Amino acid sequence: MSQQALFLTITVRRPITATAKQGNARVNILHLSDIHFGPRHWEGDDQLLLDKINSYPADLVINTGDCTSDGLESEYQDAGQFLKGISCENVISIIGNHDKRNMRSHEYFRKYIYRNEIISPSRPELTIKKNLFLKRDITKIKDNFTDLNYTKLLTVPGMTVLIICIDSNQLSEDDGFVEEELLRKISKKISRLKYDKSMMLIHHSILSTDEGPLRNSLPLINFVRENKIEDVFCGHTHQMDLRKTTDLYFENSFTQYMVGTLSSCNHADDDNMFFYFENWGTSEMRLYLIRIILDDDSVSFTEELILGSNAQKMTGNVLKSIQN
Repeated sequence: MSQQALFLTITVRRPITATAKQGNARVNILHLSDIHFGPRHWEGDDQLLLDKINSYPADLVINTGDCTSDGLESEYQDAGQFLKGISCENVISIIGNHDKRNMRSHEYFRKYIYRNEIISPSRPELTIKKNLFLKRDITKIKDNFTDLNYTKLLTVPGMTVLIICIDSNQLSEDDGFVEEELLRKISKKISRLKYDKSMMLIHHSILSTDEGPLRNSLPLINFVRENKIEDVFCGHTHQMDLRKTTDLYFENSFTQYMVGTLSSCNHADDDNMFFYFENWGTSEMRLYLIRIILDDDSVSFTEELILGSNAQKMTGNVLKSIQN
């Protein structure tokens, strides 16, 4: 049965504008995650979803992992084709735990999803992450380093943004783990770069727990503090959760933005969504939640301003937490 899109907008107090005030550095960001091509992918119309995504004037689209269901090459091909349909010229993707379910996952990700210069450890003998290096004599895989960590400098009018991409995934496991030797190598690289503002992309949350949690979040929290990262973006749980944390001793604070799944039917109560940040990096930032509702033969969208001017916020360390 054919599907028709119904665009429904609710509780938006101020309009989304494509043009920033002249002379001010601003970035518009669209955040999506967990698109899960394969058996966990939704039954909605992907083209209608792309049309909605492309209606936002994003300078940057960030995809925080789980492009596939089981890391199969065919799933990577489908996910890559979908991501190519996003009109924004700056689409940055990271790998997720479902993407890392076979020995060639790291190769498929770089071939079909996103390819950048990978950061490898200076002293491999000090690493402890499981299956970080595959045995070539057994797997016959030439590119046997499986972690995909990289950085990207993005220049937009008035601002240079450093995007730090961290691989928190372990081969064929749901729980996350980050290799500290790699964090040290990444920190050294960051110290040599010039930028105005930074963000970190990671699949697993570093502040909250779930069925497949990040097992060593403290090194990540220290990494964020030491590199003065103010914003962390993640996915993984298929639930929305927004948190701000403050280290009272070091007087350091950062915000974590966890977005729910974009297009998965993995869980019975999944409701699909993405975030749109208008004027990220300024005191005038506004965060919009766009929910995607699939009802028989129709797809509808609701749009809500949840952070920023005229949006009601919660006080304390937890800015807002919504369980889907």
